[in-house]
Amino acid sequence: MDENERIRRAVSWLREADGMLVTAGAGMGVDSGLPDYRGADGFWRAYPALKQQRLTFRDMANPRVMALHPRLCWGFYGHRLDLYRRTIPHEGFAMLRRWADSMPRGLWAFTSNVDGQFQKADFDDATIAECHGSIHVLQCSEVCNDRLWSAHDVRPIVDEASCELTSDLPRCPACGAVARPNILMFGDYDWIALRTEQQEARLHAWLSTVERLVVIEIGAGKAIPTVRLFSEQNGPRVIRINPRDFGIASHLGIGLARGGVDGLRLLDRAMNA
Repeated sequence: MDENERIRRAVSWLREADGMLVTAGAGMGVDSGLPDYRGADGFWRAYPALKQQRLTFRDMANPRVMALHPRLCWGFYGHRLDLYRRTIPHEGFAMLRRWADSMPRGLWAFTSNVDGQFQKADFDDATIAECHGSIHVLQCSEVCNDRLWSAHDVRPIVDEASCELTSDLPRCPACGAVARPNILMFGDYDWIALRTEQQEARLHAWLSTVERLVVIEIGAGKAIPTVRLFSEQNGPRVIRINPRDFGIASHLGIGLARGGVDGLRLLDRAMNA
């Protein structure tokens, strides 16, 4: 099946659907200007100070580093928090919302991204499931209780030469221990999953009400395949948009070898033809 035929099939699914599930991995943010951490070199381009220490993304996204080197870890997360706050979501988010406006059951988003870009793009927070948590939410690093709170008051100042936080470390209001983002890290047994579990429960309740679901997956890679697997579990009408890893079994959906915005624009033009 050539690309034109795949586009025609995708458009027919979109027009027939009564609900849309948007599933998104890290590639969703690239067109908004967010860095691609693909491989150590991609990570070090964004954080040259960490290259000098030979620290990878997996090293930094680790609760052990938060415990042993909180200023270094918060330098990394503080930089990301500030970056995500400044980033303007690309036009593809608005396209997705517009397509779903005509669907009786509307849309939900399921994402492994912790950047809060769906909320910033005016998606309803009550219809977003963040399976790895959110950088905009904090928890106690010592898990003195299961309270979560907003990172709104955290205004990080980071020395980019050392990737260390120079402003005050965020603290747990209950016990005074260092606070951490409510993000699922590698080897993380202290992540408080309650918020994500509640989101996913609402998502599954919504899915049970949709009869003709279409899934649009954007920028979800194979390294951590959580999003890809969730998309496939909700086939057979999955539209997988990915410039590299676009393959999908024909009984589950179709793949478009495109970047996120490029693929969405292609579909949008076909929808309006």
